[in-house]
Amino acid sequence: MTGALTLSDRDAEAVVRLIEAAQQVQRRSHFFVWMQAYLQPLLPHQIAICGAYHRRRKDVVYEAFDSVAVAREALALLTDGQSAVLRPLVEDWVAQRGRASIASVARLAGAAPAERALLLASGIDEILVHGVARPARPADIECLFLLTTPGAAVEPRLAPLIELLMPHLQATYLRVQAVEREIGESAAVPAAPRARAEVLTGREREILSQVRDGKSNQEIGDALAISALTVKNHIQKILRKLGAANRAQAVARAMALNLMAAGDETPVPPRARR
Repeated sequence: MTGALTLSDRDAEAVVRLIEAAQQVQRRSHFFVWMQAYLQPLLPHQIAICGAYHRRRKDVVYEAFDSVAVAREALALLTDGQSAVLRPLVEDWVAQRGRASIASVARLAGAAPAERALLLASGIDEILVHGVARPARPADIECLFLLTTPGAAVEPRLAPLIELLMPHLQATYLRVQAVEREIGESAAVPAAPRARAEVLTGREREILSQVRDGKSNQEIGDALAISALTVKNHIQKILRKLGAANRAQAVARAMALNLMAAGDETPVPPRARR
């Protein structure tokens, strides 16, 4: 499934930005922002299933980061390591000796018909699968990631690209796990407080989406045909409304509350779910 990887100048620059930004990721809120601002342009997806080996449970524990309305039952199948869908997906990846693969739920051998039908009804078919296993022991998984967009095929070029990015994706996700264990917090993300989209105006959500993409005040102003000072004033209002101390925290909180600009091309995950 994998092939030669050729990066455009734009993709090469995006890889560098992803690697640099990964060093600052410590918490799940940071991970949300990092995936959306830096991973998303390289590996497009609306659902990310992230799994890591849990020593206490002696098993890989999975969680879902999703940005679209998907049936809870469908996500449950992709986060339960023993489900009649996730297990065959994992087994298929292991059988390929840990190479990145694009799996099709419709053609997945060993998947139970009812569970397969549930995922397909949710638009979930092609899934990009890759992870890290112990050397010479491909069945002993340390991390595994599944990326998919309901109703969309996975481009073949993404398989070699995720292999290139895997060391950084793994290190970033494991760092988040370690930090949150150290501070004694629950591994699950607390449910976001209820909020209406009107908390932010349309213009503020537009600007915050640009902030998430790493643009400066001047770049945002140029894109929206307003001055950099006006952008700065909008950002100050956004910080006050969201109770955020800085731009990154504002983006994380807005993403958790699903308050980003409507119709934005980059999906925004409301929260992570196990």
